[in-house]
Amino acid sequence: MADRTIRVLIAKPGLDGHDRGALVIAQALRDHGMEVIYTGLRQSPDQIVQAAIQEDVDVIGLSSLSGAHRSLFPKIVEVLAKNDAEDIPVIGGGVIPYEDIPYLEEKGVNKIFTPGTPTEEIAKYIQRLIHPQAQTSLNPPEKIAHIGIAVSNIEHALPFYTNTLGLRLTGVEEVQSEGVKVAFLKLGETQLELLEPIHEDSSIAKFINKRGEGFHHMALEVQDIKERLQQYKDQGISLLNEEPKQGAHNSQVAFLHPKAANGVLMELCQHEKEGE
Repeated sequence: MADRTIRVLIAKPGLDGHDRGALVIAQALRDHGMEVIYTGLRQSPDQIVQAAIQEDVDVIGLSSLSGAHRSLFPKIVEVLAKNDAEDIPVIGGGVIPYEDIPYLEEKGVNKIFTPGTPTEEIAKYIQRLIHPQAQTSLNPPEKIAHIGIAVSNIEHALPFYTNTLGLRLTGVEEVQSEGVKVAFLKLGETQLELLEPIHEDSSIAKFINKRGEGFHHMALEVQDIKERLQQYKDQGISLLNEEPKQGAHNSQVAFLHPKAANGVLMELCQHEKEGE
């Protein structure tokens, strides 16, 4: 199967009479080199499953705008099993409330894509689903490495964190490449970083001038930053840095665009392992 073109069946189950979104997805998947069979409107679960078997497809993509997804999507999974075709994965999308997603996944739907999902992300998911051996499996980030807080003056900010909160200051370092001075405060298994700009052109100075002092970013500890950035790029995730750059404590860091994480500036952080 690894050498053949991925074949996808796009179907509109039930009485749903709108297929513009399904047609857009179908064309996008074709643009990614897949063969797409579109069954048309108002298909029953039996018709969809029979078409999938006859066309020897690798995946079934369902679209629903009518609100019948809770009954129709699981029914298609059930009919696949009755026809000894449960190895064909089912994905879905359309107007589906977030609270229904766990139920549908519990019933055997592999993935639900919510409105606004980039078509490239859907295509990449299908490729990983059908050809997992061709993908690099990355573990989730290990932990929150630190939380960055923008301050105008570290000396003035420190008393609250050290005296009031009782956190231990473990060091202060200037990161010239970022134009920032960083104070490190131990907080359990993670730490807070107070970020003071050392010149007006630094991103922290611009942040404070625009938004004032406060929460700036959250950093996640990873061990595969280059591979992870490439995978995120392939998935269509917006990156501020496509390559790692030097960070504090001799780390490698890269930032994702805030729109990738619902407005949160997310940093990937990889520290050198001991002995390297």
